Amino acid sequence: MSEDGEKALLTLSGGDMRKVLNTLQSTWLAYRDVTEDTVYTCVGHPLRSDINTILTWLLNETDFSACFNKIQELKIVKGLALSDILTEVHALLQRVKLPPDVLVSLYIEMAETEARLAGGASERVELAALIALFQEARENVKTEV
Repeated sequence: MSEDGEKALLTLSGGDMRKVLNTLQSTWLAYRDVTEDTVYTCVGHPLRSDINTILTWLLNETDFSACFNKIQELKIVKGLALSDILTEVHALLQRVKLPPDVLVSLYIEMAETEARLAGGASERVELAALIALFQEARENVKTEV
C-alpha cells in the first residue's frame, strides 16, 4: 500500500473503520495494489486530479461548448456522476481566491443544482447550468476588479 493509498482510504472512509477495511479489501482484490488512484477507482469516486482539471476548466475555459464537451467526455470515460463532481468541486472551491459575494453565490447555486439532480433532473442540463454559473461568476469577478 502506498502512502497516498492510505490517505485515500482514510479520506473516503470518513472515520468509519469498517469502510476502511471493506474498501481496502475490495481495492486489493480488484487491483492487487492500493494507491490513491486504485482506491478512488474502486469505489467509483472522482480522482482529485480529475476534479482539479474540471475546476480549472470551469474557472478558465471561456468557450461554453468546449467546456461542456470536455467535462461530459471526462464524465463518460471515468463513469462520474455530476453530484459527485459537485461535492468535490465544492470542497476545492474553498481554496480558490474569489470575492466573498461571488463565492457565496456559487455555493448557493451549486446547492440548488444538487437539489435538482437529487430530484431527478437531467445531468446534461444541470452540467450546462453549472458551466453557465461559473461563466457568470467570472464575469462578476471581472466587473469588481
